[in-house]
Amino acid sequence: MVQVQSLSDAADRVMAALVSGLEIEFGARAGRALATRFLEAEEADFHWDARLEVRWLGCYFGGGGVDIELDRVRILGRIDRRWFVAVMLVDGEGNAQAMLGKRSFGQGAQARRAFADA
Repeated sequence: MVQVQSLSDAADRVMAALVSGLEIEFGARAGRALATRFLEAEEADFHWDARLEVRWLGCYFGGGGVDIELDRVRILGRIDRRWFVAVMLVDGEGNAQAMLGKRSFGQGAQARRAFADA
């Protein structure tokens, strides 16, 4: 199943708003650095929210005694003017649980080619 959402600058606006708010609170020099730390700490959620396309890869049987059913999906998106393709674990309610891997790209065409390669 492929889900397509309209391409927008929403992720870039969110990042700009985060940086702006942090600059107001902590000063211009700290805003960008703190935003980067926030992004790293909540990486899976930020990338999931910034997705533009989704492709289902299959069920995830990771074991570990977890009683939750997860799916592996590949996503294409953009955060802070950088394109990415990532493999995520998603629960049955559509919530990201983990990011298994991510590649970053400078151009959308490169990212779309990587997203298409299964």
